Amino acid sequence: MSDKTRDFLRHIVATVAYRAGKAIRNAPTNFPDFKIGESTKTPIQILSHMGDLYDWALSQVRGEEMWKESETLEWNEEVERFFSALASVDKYLSSDSEIHTPIERLVQGPIADSLTHIGQIAMLRRLADSPVKGENYFKASVEIGRVGKEQDPPIYEFD
Repeated sequence: MSDKTRDFLRHIVATVAYRAGKAIRNAPTNFPDFKIGESTKTPIQILSHMGDLYDWALSQVRGEEMWKESETLEWNEEVERFFSALASVDKYLSSDSEIHTPIERLVQGPIADSLTHIGQIAMLRRLADSPVKGENYFKASVEIGRVGKEQDPPIYEFD
């Protein structure tokens, strides 16, 4: 796999970190358990699932695919677990280790799924009267390797 392909995958992971960070940053204390219906997931359940997705992605790239549904932790612990899982995937992608899964499947599976869930969390923030501002993400400061919860501030948000 070319360095260019690895860099592109790492850019996608950094994009996930940027967007997830924005969706969860400054969430009110009652937000993790916010529920809009009997059969809907809460934000903390969604975030826990996102951590599971990146644990799964790491197992795929290592060639030891395994799905594990983790027990849901407290909100701040789930935030840390999610970003730690992203960092583990990024670290593997930054190495010379072989990627043991088709990258197209990695993107269409866990990565695309996580982007859907980030959108769900952002929508739930709005429904919980704690909206996240829209943004021109094309202009956002997304950097390969910056996959933690600390991200640059938005360059151009919408009111």
